Amino acid sequence: HAEPLKYKSKKKADKNDQEKQYVGFATLPNQVHRKSVKKGFDFTLMVAGESGLGKSTLVNSLFLTDLYKDRKLLNAEERINQTVEIIKHTVDIEEKGVKLKLTIVDTPGFGDAVNNAECWKPITDYIDQQFEQYFRDESGLNRKNIQDNRVHCCLYFIPPFGHGLRPVDVEFMKALHEKVNVVPLISKADCLTPSEVKKLKDRVREEIDKFGIKIYQFPDCDSDEDEEFKQQDKELKESTPFAVIGSNTVVEAKGQRVRGRLYPWGIVEVENQSHCDFVKLRNMLIRTHMHDLKDVTCDVHYENYRAQCIQQMTSKLTQDSRIESPIPILPLPTPDAETEKLIKMKDQEVGFLKD
Repeated sequence: HAEPLKYKSKKKADKNDQEKQYVGFATLPNQVHRKSVKKGFDFTLMVAGESGLGKSTLVNSLFLTDLYKDRKLLNAEERINQTVEIIKHTVDIEEKGVKLKLTIVDTPGFGDAVNNAECWKPITDYIDQQFEQYFRDESGLNRKNIQDNRVHCCLYFIPPFGHGLRPVDVEFMKALHEKVNVVPLISKADCLTPSEVKKLKDRVREEIDKFGIKIYQFPDCDSDEDEEFKQQDKELKESTPFAVIGSNTVVEAKGQRVRGRLYPWGIVEVENQSHCDFVKLRNMLIRTHMHDLKDVTCDVHYENYRAQCIQQMTSKLTQDSRIESPIPILPLPTPDAETEKLIKMKDQEVGFLKD
């Protein structure tokens, strides 16, 4: 009688296993997605390069907005006296129910002077100020709604004329590469033939390696990604620095209306991948790597800044022993004779109270 009974209990166990095998935490991504969408996303993009390289046009082309409608262009005399300033434009964009608070940090006056020594200083100061503000907010009492104004990416515009990087380009990128994700672009690429674009890209890549500039590195693809995504990622890595063209006007080409630039000899289409890398840049910046840019800013650049701050604070505390910190940040120094005497007295008091 024992055998059939054993068989019956096994059958029952199988049924229970089938019922138990789906707990339901596979729906967690949906919960995270819903919460994130409700909260909205923010992204801060900095554009740097001398005036006339098409920075504003490119930003407007990327996000299909007109961020610079109230801008006043300076004449030559005003530009001579202009120093590098930081201008912030914030716009709320909504697409298919997803809200993005986009902040563009513009740097007019950069590289426009005759003597450009340390013209990147206001820019590095601005990035540090945002880190400092975030660090203060994070260390404060109310940490619930911290405004994140840290710069997540800096698009650096390299002029298409010339042979590779100029000293000001090298110095700028070296001053910023430890603080922000630098993405170099060759601006106004329609000035160059395809072979000239390739030559300039190779030259810029060589110089970036030669001068030890750390530009934004695309993360390696996961093995479970599909082949199409892997191919896209490979093309992105091979395309840097991106050769871009921006345009806010719609022209008619082959019976279709496209965003492009109309020349006497033909039309340059901004979104045509055989004409320029605009689509690759947009995909990288918005569709595939926006989250990674934010992660690298938070986990690498900001963490380095934070570690540096804490190190400075602790070294200051060791130097100035008179400062009494409410939180012992450092391991406590060995107690002197007076302290030991006090400890003994306290112990005796505790012992007396216990008795």
